[in-house]
Amino acid sequence: MKSAPLISVCIPAYKQVDYLRRLLDSVSIQTFKGFEVVITDDSPDNSVELLLKEYKSIPNLTYYKNEQPLGTPENWNEAIRKASGSWIKLMHNDDWFATNDALQQFFNAVQQNPNTDFLYSAFQNIEADSGKKEVVKMSATDKAFLNSNPYHLLKKVYIGNPSCTLVRNGLDIFYDNRYKFIVDFEYYIRLIQQTGAPFYIDKILVNVGFHDEQVTAYTKYNPEIQIPENITFLNEQKKDILKNLVVFDYYWRLMRNLKIDSEEKLMYYLGDTKPKPSIISMVKYQKKIPASLLKIGIVSKFFMTVAYCKRNIF
Repeated sequence: MKSAPLISVCIPAYKQVDYLRRLLDSVSIQTFKGFEVVITDDSPDNSVELLLKEYKSIPNLTYYKNEQPLGTPENWNEAIRKASGSWIKLMHNDDWFATNDALQQFFNAVQQNPNTDFLYSAFQNIEADSGKKEVVKMSATDKAFLNSNPYHLLKKVYIGNPSCTLVRNGLDIFYDNRYKFIVDFEYYIRLIQQTGAPFYIDKILVNVGFHDEQVTAYTKYNPEIQIPENITFLNEQKKDILKNLVVFDYYWRLMRNLKIDSEEKLMYYLGDTKPKPSIISMVKYQKKIPASLLKIGIVSKFFMTVAYCKRNIF
């Protein structure tokens, strides 16, 4: 009987076959062989299916065409649901493995840390147009912050996108399909709260591609997406979560950067969603401060600290 794969490389696809080809090329040269590839396809055409005919040499590759487009991130979840490996290696189709032993390095880390359920590696951002590269690694201070409280993910990209992670299969934790922009760190926070601190691999194992067609490119500064998502997320945390200075600072910067300078504007984007009274107070407090001053980082931080310390905020 054929043994189950150790790692499931899950690829939620949507057109972009040139990017997918690059990813599959990086998969095909992996020295680690105990893996399967699961592709779930949201494309409106058969471009992905046609491309896969070039990769019959990749063992244990299965392809699923979604009957109806699932969108982001539900297509990610669909690939995870169809995985049979002990570990889930989600890979966005515009990312790719940085080395031919990347999967081996991930698996070595699993063997060395048998009690962990969640691992992630250093990575490299690469811009599609310019080819500009940015290496992202964790310092000892970064790890200490993240391990002390997963809400530090609101402050900094300590963990890259899901392509940089390896997660134990069977945890029954999926990406929340209500979210587009905050979907990664919202998932990581839930995962860490359930499984404990993740293990960091201090090696660049994944290249993360950046281009204008990505969901994050059109959602980053879009209040119609950012405000409902972030307020929904906040409402589902514990009642006194804004007493956490990292969380308070995140929402202070969010309201400032998106120019939410009145309760009316906040409610315009929220519709029927009710924000915490603390957020309304924060917006009203910022409105009293000249916008020219709020643009100055150190000044904004000062006013944020004052607002945080005012007991009537909570």
